[in-house]
Amino acid sequence: MSALRWGCGAAGLRWALWPAGRPGLLAEEGALRGIWGRRRSSASPCEQDHRKDWGHAELLEVLETRARQLQADYVSEVAEKRVDMARLPEAGSDQPPRKAQAGAEAALGLSGRWAQKLDKEKRVMQKRKQQLEVKLQQRAEQRAQKQQLRVEPRLLSGQLAARLQQWRLHAPGSPWEEQLAWLLQEAPRRLHSKEQGPMDSMRGEGQQQRLLAFLQCCVLVDQVALAHHVLVMQHGRARQQRRLTLPMYNAVLLGWARKGSFKELVYVFFMLKDAGFSPDLLSYAAALQCMGRLDQDASTIQRCLKQMAQNGLHPQEFFRSVVLCKETQAAVLSAVRKADPTFSLPQPPLPSSQVNTSPLLRDIYDKDCPVSYPRQHLSLKTLKSLFQEQLRMEMATTVTVASVEKAPSLTTELMQARKTLQGLRVRWEAELCRVLRETKAREAHAAHEGRPSLFPYLCLLSEGEFSGLLLQLAVSRLPRQHWEALGVPEAPYEQPWPLPVVVQLGKQLAEVLVQTVKMPGHLAERQGSCKLIPVLYHVYSFRSFRQIGILKPHPAFVQLLATAAECTMTFEAAEVPMLCPPLPWTSPHSGAFLLSPTKLMRSMEGTTQHQRLLEACPPTELHGALDTLTQLGNCAWRVNGRVLDLVLKLFTAKGCPRLGVPAPPSEAPRPPQGRLPQGASPEHKAALRRELARCLKVAREMHSLRTDALYRLSLAQHLRHRVFWLPHNMDFRGRTYPCPPHFNHLGSDLARALLEFAEGRPLGPHGLDWLKVHLVNLTGLKKRESLQARLAFADEVMKDILDSADWPLTGGKWWMEADEPWQALACCMEIAQAVRAHDPAAHVSHFPVHQDGSCNGLQHYAALGRDSVGAASVNLVPSDLPQDVYSGVAMQVEMFRRQDAKQGVQVAQVLEGFISRKVVKQTVMTVVYGVTRYGGRLQIEKRLRELSDFPQEFVWEASHYLVRQVFNSLQEMFSGTRAIQRWLAESARLIAHTGSAVEWVTPLGIPVIQPYHQDAKVLINGGIQSLTFSNSGDTSQKPNILKQKNGFPPNFIHSLDSSHMMLTALHCYRKGLTFVSVHDCFWTHAADVPIMNQVCREQFVRLHSQPILHDLSRFLVERFCSGPKSKKARVTRLLDMLLSVPKTGAFNLEQVKRSTYFFS
Repeated sequence: MSALRWGCGAAGLRWALWPAGRPGLLAEEGALRGIWGRRRSSASPCEQDHRKDWGHAELLEVLETRARQLQADYVSEVAEKRVDMARLPEAGSDQPPRKAQAGAEAALGLSGRWAQKLDKEKRVMQKRKQQLEVKLQQRAEQRAQKQQLRVEPRLLSGQLAARLQQWRLHAPGSPWEEQLAWLLQEAPRRLHSKEQGPMDSMRGEGQQQRLLAFLQCCVLVDQVALAHHVLVMQHGRARQQRRLTLPMYNAVLLGWARKGSFKELVYVFFMLKDAGFSPDLLSYAAALQCMGRLDQDASTIQRCLKQMAQNGLHPQEFFRSVVLCKETQAAVLSAVRKADPTFSLPQPPLPSSQVNTSPLLRDIYDKDCPVSYPRQHLSLKTLKSLFQEQLRMEMATTVTVASVEKAPSLTTELMQARKTLQGLRVRWEAELCRVLRETKAREAHAAHEGRPSLFPYLCLLSEGEFSGLLLQLAVSRLPRQHWEALGVPEAPYEQPWPLPVVVQLGKQLAEVLVQTVKMPGHLAERQGSCKLIPVLYHVYSFRSFRQIGILKPHPAFVQLLATAAECTMTFEAAEVPMLCPPLPWTSPHSGAFLLSPTKLMRSMEGTTQHQRLLEACPPTELHGALDTLTQLGNCAWRVNGRVLDLVLKLFTAKGCPRLGVPAPPSEAPRPPQGRLPQGASPEHKAALRRELARCLKVAREMHSLRTDALYRLSLAQHLRHRVFWLPHNMDFRGRTYPCPPHFNHLGSDLARALLEFAEGRPLGPHGLDWLKVHLVNLTGLKKRESLQARLAFADEVMKDILDSADWPLTGGKWWMEADEPWQALACCMEIAQAVRAHDPAAHVSHFPVHQDGSCNGLQHYAALGRDSVGAASVNLVPSDLPQDVYSGVAMQVEMFRRQDAKQGVQVAQVLEGFISRKVVKQTVMTVVYGVTRYGGRLQIEKRLRELSDFPQEFVWEASHYLVRQVFNSLQEMFSGTRAIQRWLAESARLIAHTGSAVEWVTPLGIPVIQPYHQDAKVLINGGIQSLTFSNSGDTSQKPNILKQKNGFPPNFIHSLDSSHMMLTALHCYRKGLTFVSVHDCFWTHAADVPIMNQVCREQFVRLHSQPILHDLSRFLVERFCSGPKSKKARVTRLLDMLLSVPKTGAFNLEQVKRSTYFFS
């Protein structure tokens, strides 16, 4: 019954019982009218929807109370009326007594009917209330069950379920030791997922990775019960159970084993058997660990060991093949020895006597050959102190560095801004902690429902630690932050979290930051209120045809930061050079930093294919790469303070873009001011838009360059007067890179000039001459001249060199005209010190001298094809003067142009006088690395547009013509090179068509796989926006045929130049030299340049004396043309292509050893 019906019914009952002529009752009626009138009004039809929100229980209580009140009032009122009516005749009333009595009986009858109706409605409502209470109770019980973690599994096998039920009901008669022994007997019904082959879909594999990472993280943060609960929920559904893998069960088994919870452990073994898996070594380790902790009887342990033996597993493998912590090993050992007291631990493996058998590395590891390895120039005591300092820095995870920006004066406004920022940070930290607790509770609820969530990842750090990280990200303008650094490095090797988990966690934390960090509105507007406004806001923008979300800081907050002018920056410990020598690389996951995890082979986030290849590679095959990276990282560095002071002087002023010192934002071009005049022409509007776009582009580029320089210079100032080291790793081709990204020797001219060797060497008899030659090389003035001519030129300009060293910013400034001005200035200062020394040969020099390859990619191609013409063009052949391949190509193109001009080709006639070395250099340089005709045309077009006197209307046609002629010239000059390029590209195309990515092994044994695959879209819903990202780097997707084809030739050549560098590094190290490299540019002390040059040439000849192309062909045939697919038509075509190795020429490689300008 609706509230409207109840109101009308009560009013009708009141009207029927209302006696006329009773003022007292009128007053009471007025009160009732007010009550019921409001009831009737509030229950009008237009508001019935709002009344539904009361709920049935509340409405029933109100109606029952009012019904009791009405019944009591009406009964007493009727009784009183009956007495009065009986006396009325005696008072001379006009109404007869019998008629009055009849009226009272009618009223009583009416009251009885309404009372019956009320009773009936009351019973109905009570019944509904009871039903509602039952439903509420059931829902509460369901909610409580969801909150209560499930322990007992739901088994799909009826036999196992019955066995489990019997065990639970009759536990005393069937102890759990017998259950475990029985569970370990059954043979597997399902193969391990690794034995099944790759997953049918990337989605299924991604879900497996996320679930495994969730379970492992739960165990790590001591949430084993939650991991067990989620595993039980997933196992109890047939469709989801098919995605469970043995490592998932093992993760929970190991968690319960550490706690000594045998009952729960047996539950997991029930599930493992129900899923059809056979226990592996980790499963048995968990069982024995648990029994060792509980001090179980020997018979149970003996049965477990017996079953292990039947499965072909032995206890010694626990201590050899499985990575277990010391505590776990002790528990396992205790259990094994209880069953077999004579058991002894296997002897630790002796240092492997196996060495790399590659003929290229035989001399490196030959113990009979004499060696003179360089020694650290620091004492053991100093090294220990530096080690402790580096350890403290990495344990703190961050390093605070003072900014080199010019410090502003401490004004009242600045101090107030800093005080405001400090207050905001304190408030934000408290609010972030609160929101993170709520987020953690929400994620915990999702996990209780059986879904993997972010809960365990959020438990890795406390709310205070998370808030500190988030506030650093929001306020201190940290350089690039990576949330995957939240992993725990306690295990020797931890699998990286799946990329979707990392992205989802970062997305969740970013949303917490956006929703929580706020500031008072009066900071944005002077007249603003104290209402809090977000510091970060979420907007959408378009990049090409895609809509992307962007988080932007509020302009008022940016202004507040600028006003506060905080003078420090925070870097992660792994982004700063090390204060002690790096750890030696001993395996694919052990080396470099002391605590910070570092990849041996850097790769795209979320890819594991490179790591899997390295792990599967025999350890000895990686010795060459591991030792090279260790040697490169052992080079000690220091900051060149004299150069740094000059750079800082320009940087804190207005910069000097001509010298590579970026200008501050105040120097950026200003966009046009004022409004567009009315009636402006479309051309004027378009020009204004172009100018505005240009100004914005230049301003952004200036900001980026300024920030990059700020990081580099601040770190240089921080490390001034310190010795530091740069740990190295490599990319997938074997090319080496320093791990710290902001301050290293791979940067620009300015970055290189700031660094010098920490250990010096006397110049010796020829060191000063090499310094002079190096200076002339840096100027770029004598590229076509001999070494003797360059040395003579240096002596001619000695006055300018000394002037540059003494008065760099106020003198003749000769150094500023060099191609590499800052390195030239540093070299001028070094030469000045040497020539002014009492004995220049005894002068201790810390300056690195470079020897650069002459178009190194073409050098490798010419050596591969034994191409005599090409070899002569790139200085593989001895000559009196250096050959310049770029000038040679320009001359060849000019010859083609003249022929076409005579035949009346207009564009050839227009190009007369404009074909130069500079126009064709970039295209020639990048052809060897896979540039296409389209890319080459764009390069040439850019060079032509830089020529002010070239007719711009012919740029498009001229660039098309020139790129065609450049490729034709290279075809004539490097015929062998082009044949090898085509063979590599076509082989890669056919391999990709078989559904595989191209793989090969470098001459030093490094396994390589190209990470080019079809994009796979990953969608993460919820929050402030749904997030879609592409993952194209792993083998679970099909290969990208075009990228595989175009990438193979340049990547293969890069793997060869890295092999040459590694061989040179190892042999230089063996001879006691300090050696570092920037790919094909080798560095050492001036006194050691002749030795390095000799080693460099010898190792190039040894490398290319190997049958590299035939070895590659044989490997590719074995890898891609064998097995069940070998009879398919595509594989047949691939086999034919791989076997047709390009023929080689007659060039004699021994000539390289006598070539002066091979590296110079």
